[in-house]
Amino acid sequence: MNTMNIGIIGTGCYVPSQIIENSDFAKHDFFKADGSPIPQPNAVIIEKFKSITGIGERRYAKNHQNTSDLAFFAAEKAIADANIDKEELDYIIFAHNFGDVPFGKSQADTVPTLATRVKHHLEIKNPKCVAYDILFGCPGWIEGVIQANAFIKSGIAKKCLVIGAEALSRVVDQNDRDSMIYSDGAGAAIIAETDDEGAILAHNSATYANGEANYLFFGPSYRESSQNDTRYIKMYGRKIYEFALTHVPQGMKDCLDSAGIPIEQVKKVIIHQANEKMDEAIVKRFYKLYALDMPAGIMPMSIEKLGNSSVATIPTLFDMVKRGKLENHSIKKGDVVIFASVGAGMNVNAMVYRY
Repeated sequence: MNTMNIGIIGTGCYVPSQIIENSDFAKHDFFKADGSPIPQPNAVIIEKFKSITGIGERRYAKNHQNTSDLAFFAAEKAIADANIDKEELDYIIFAHNFGDVPFGKSQADTVPTLATRVKHHLEIKNPKCVAYDILFGCPGWIEGVIQANAFIKSGIAKKCLVIGAEALSRVVDQNDRDSMIYSDGAGAAIIAETDDEGAILAHNSATYANGEANYLFFGPSYRESSQNDTRYIKMYGRKIYEFALTHVPQGMKDCLDSAGIPIEQVKKVIIHQANEKMDEAIVKRFYKLYALDMPAGIMPMSIEKLGNSSVATIPTLFDMVKRGKLENHSIKKGDVVIFASVGAGMNVNAMVYRY
């Protein structure tokens, strides 16, 4: 008896063309959270930043583009890659955190939803194609895939478009050195029933909000002389680092164990591109839970060139690996991949996927 699997049948991403190098931050005035100037010269701040995060440059959307525009471009590519009729989509699930924030503005625009805007741009006429947004921090795209999988498994949907997109350049405090981490981008995937071996094998999610809820938050500029009341994305980096190393490896192990897949069969770990050192430490701890060393080449990284685009990092990275656009990394049919993410909430999730 043939059983139908639920898998990713098409992917696409959009990487903005505007490159912002670390040197572009050389003339910024950086302050601590208490409003006092950071005493080190910017050259030292930037060098230390690069050594910790691995980021050398990042991408920003052009001034006339917004988050929903980036998402539309990625969605078009995913639909074409899946070779489906867009009118067959039952759901458009759009993961983001800040809505559309026009360049030079400070107010987020989420009416209509960004998913609805993408549906409009795609010119989908079918009213039964339901479009909605989810806010789940950086793990939002994985969570959207988990929801799409549940819809299809329950029989209420056959094909879903899941998007992760963000324009974090619009919500950063230029006087906060953490602003150098963030970037813009979009990734998308079509989730559907498939009769080949590709399949979502297991997933899990968790929200830690007993003291951890505000590790990422919206707050005022670190420059006390700033006269506006605009709020920006802020984080307690050390707390997030410690939280991620405590919870993400175990979450990945629980997911892999529930899939019944030996760790030796894992070919790639597609992890949220948050911080190079943190990601490497997470994956090393994951393998240590199996009394193993992290294999060479197991963890593709895009953060050096693309920065941290939140919900967009994982679908973008997966699309790049799938298309052979990341040097020394590739996947083939039958390979087992683990997706994992951590972010505002604090939320953690993981998914085991057979390509």
